[in-house]
Amino acid sequence: MSAPPDLPPDVSSDEAEIRWTDGGTPYVRTPDEAFADLVDWPYQPRYVDIDGMRMHYVDEGDPDGEVVWLLHGQPDWGYLYRRMIPVLADAGFRVVANDHLGCGRSDKPVQLTDYRFLNHVRWSERFLDAIDLRDITPVVQDWGSLIGLRCVGNDPDRFARVVVANGNLPVLPEGFEPFALPETLEPKDLPFPFVLGDSADGMAVFGDWIRYALVGKEFMPSVVMGHGILRDISDAELAGYDAPFPSRIYMGAMRTFPSLVNTVGDAPTNEAARAALDAFPRPVLGEFGLKDAIFGDAATIAATREQIAGAAGQPHRDYPDAGHFIQEDAGPELAANIAEWMLATS
Repeated sequence: MSAPPDLPPDVSSDEAEIRWTDGGTPYVRTPDEAFADLVDWPYQPRYVDIDGMRMHYVDEGDPDGEVVWLLHGQPDWGYLYRRMIPVLADAGFRVVANDHLGCGRSDKPVQLTDYRFLNHVRWSERFLDAIDLRDITPVVQDWGSLIGLRCVGNDPDRFARVVVANGNLPVLPEGFEPFALPETLEPKDLPFPFVLGDSADGMAVFGDWIRYALVGKEFMPSVVMGHGILRDISDAELAGYDAPFPSRIYMGAMRTFPSLVNTVGDAPTNEAARAALDAFPRPVLGEFGLKDAIFGDAATIAATREQIAGAAGQPHRDYPDAGHFIQEDAGPELAANIAEWMLATS
């Protein structure tokens, strides 16, 4: 065991059993009973070892079918894709959805400093190696897009196609930190900073979003999803988003993901990865919910549809009534469109 973990002030080491990797990373594991009887989530959990921690994934559909890799963002986990997995599996594909470390059923580092953009990229690439995925069609959204598209840029030959559904891979100068972080992590009573379905809010309030996630006393995945999902959603479904996080010690990834924008500049090869992504010659589909305040603007949509070579001439679709969480607002329709397109571009 290493020195006591560096925990935020509102987190106690008494909340859960703290485990340690051989490399000295402290982490926790959500008890299995937290995932009992989740709505519309009947899938067998599977695990691979990543840096001494378990990464969870589900693997559904035809094991010999073309691979669809579903990447979630924040503050959610693979549960976000529960309305899409059956549609894609029924179309004959092998559907793989993993939880980033810190999310869902995956193990969760407890020190906020263990979460960096490049760590998530590296963990994702090791996951692909661990289960030997090739000829992949990733479906990426939110932070899943920054992570997944960086994986594509790092190794384009591994991927058969790309679907960007409310996402992008920005290029930031090395070391550039665009947002000021709170001076302390002392918890505060903060209002929810914006409505994810209101395009008028835009990125101007992203700094408030970072602070709310890091120190807001009321921050919970269900609160964020309840504000951001535009369709009617049940309390039981919203509770599914909270299931992996029975107390604050489990929420390091959930709290840090927004502020990871300040670590994108850790990546001195990010510009090269974006250039490789833009040169990607195989089919690329851009599916966007237009009521997304973060990724629904014309410039972000153009970064996929006009900037990536393989996007030319593809049957891109807009979803006028879908917001940031397009998988919730239009999941079955989105999955059906992706399946049709994949079959047409086999």
